[in-house]
Amino acid sequence: MEIVILAVVIAVVVIGALGGLLIGSRRRKSLPLAPPKTPDITAPPAEPHVGEEAETPRDEERRTIEEVDLPGGSAPVVVEEPPTVEAPPIEIPEPTAGRLVRLRARLSRSQNALGKGLLTLLSREHLDDETWEEIEDTLLTADVGVQPTQELVERLRERVKVLGTRTPTELRGLLREELLTLVGTDMDRVVRTEPESTKPGIVMVVGVNGTGKTTTTGKLARVLVADGRTVVLGAADTFRAAAADQLQTWGERVGAYTVRGPEGGDPASVAFDAVKECKEMGYDVVLIDTAGRLHTKTGLMDELGKVKRVVEKHAPLDEVLLVLDATTGQNGLVQARVFAEVVDITGIVLTKLDGTAKGGIVVAVQRELGVPVKLVGLGEGADDLAPFEPEAFVDALIGD
Repeated sequence: MEIVILAVVIAVVVIGALGGLLIGSRRRKSLPLAPPKTPDITAPPAEPHVGEEAETPRDEERRTIEEVDLPGGSAPVVVEEPPTVEAPPIEIPEPTAGRLVRLRARLSRSQNALGKGLLTLLSREHLDDETWEEIEDTLLTADVGVQPTQELVERLRERVKVLGTRTPTELRGLLREELLTLVGTDMDRVVRTEPESTKPGIVMVVGVNGTGKTTTTGKLARVLVADGRTVVLGAADTFRAAAADQLQTWGERVGAYTVRGPEGGDPASVAFDAVKECKEMGYDVVLIDTAGRLHTKTGLMDELGKVKRVVEKHAPLDEVLLVLDATTGQNGLVQARVFAEVVDITGIVLTKLDGTAKGGIVVAVQRELGVPVKLVGLGEGADDLAPFEPEAFVDALIGD
């Protein structure tokens, strides 16, 4: 019995010891870990400074926001307006009445070779066959043409034979009469631009490249404005670069309105719209500048005929003016024939008449087409296009 009690006591002691060890172990595990030590961080070396930044910082006086004067309101935003482009001032062309007389000196400087040459030959004491041949050569050189030259020489021979003694005054009068007969004083040289109640005056300007056709159209607008007409310009020369710009510039100078289309567009469409605009605006005259076509290209001439047909859907044309370069001489007659086959030419404009002694082209082209020279260009100035006056022209030929 004592042995059993002793064994129980030993077991109790052992179990108690083991329990104490277990509790101690759990307490040690539940204790918090020590906080980690903060590592030392080494700052990077400072960058070198220059100027004021290299100085030792100084104490500066600072102001609070209450001490700072603030603007009473937001500053107004100033919006700059784009510069306005002023329209060019409208020019007032000089009157056309007597313009050719005012330009007579310019005309006579280049034409005196014909008139003075004839007077010199006719003033010889003996007018033999050789002299008359020289007179014929002078006329032919001036592009008068073969048939008109033969007619003039024949009449001069008859009158000189009857006249007998020939003073310089008599010779000048004789030559003036015969040249006037040759040029023609009974032809209607008025450019028909009178508007009617239902339509404006319609003028189409044709000619080959280089004759000054577009410039002539612009100058003609100045002539009409000087006579009190309102003008619309149709820039139907869509094949030449900047032709529409050139025509519009001419129009802006005198207040004419320009109708234009895209470059390379349909010329007939532009011409049609120009007449339409002119009717709607109530203007007096529409001038249609066509392409400077080469007379040797059939397709281009057909296009010119199309322009004429399309325009006449509005109303018949009042004028078809053919622009010829007076310096081209007999070659101008070839151009005139071809154009006359395509459109009915009603009048001729001779340009550059101041730069050639070949004034006889006036006679030749009138004979060729049976239509009068109505306008002549006598220089590069804006007002150097003048209505053709036979008397002033002949007086310029023979001089004073």
